[in-house]
Amino acid sequence: MDSNDIKRLSDFLYSGDKERLKTEVTKMNNSLFLHVIAANYNWDDGFEIPNLIINNCSCDLGTALLLFYNADGYRFLESHINNLSGSNTQWELFITHLYKKIQNNEFKSQSISYTPQISRVQVFKLKKNNPNTPNIFLERSPGIDTEIPVL
Repeated sequence: MDSNDIKRLSDFLYSGDKERLKTEVTKMNNSLFLHVIAANYNWDDGFEIPNLIINNCSCDLGTALLLFYNADGYRFLESHINNLSGSNTQWELFITHLYKKIQNNEFKSQSISYTPQISRVQVFKLKKNNPNTPNIFLERSPGIDTEIPVL
């Protein structure tokens, strides 16, 4: 990724033109670019862009896991998955949909690695409270470690 790519992605993300960003993310076919946008996304802007990223056929498993954890996926795993409030908040809808897509192996590209930033103690507690927690959420994903530029 060169400086022109970084500037272009930064322009999409921070232009204030949400429609342009939505269009660019929807048609983007570069998994690394989607990963960089996901890593730099401001969650105060809602779930629309993250949803477009995870539904883009170029989205990598590493990007999906990054979004899962950046959207407080640990809390989802900790809540025993099925013990959510049921209020269908945007967060619950997003995190449940993303969890199912990851669990069902819907992200075919696995070129970008992601390692959850959770401790061994946290992994132990998750496994103790819910032995069925899939390892894909607890271990380093396949792929290459990628330097993520700050946009």
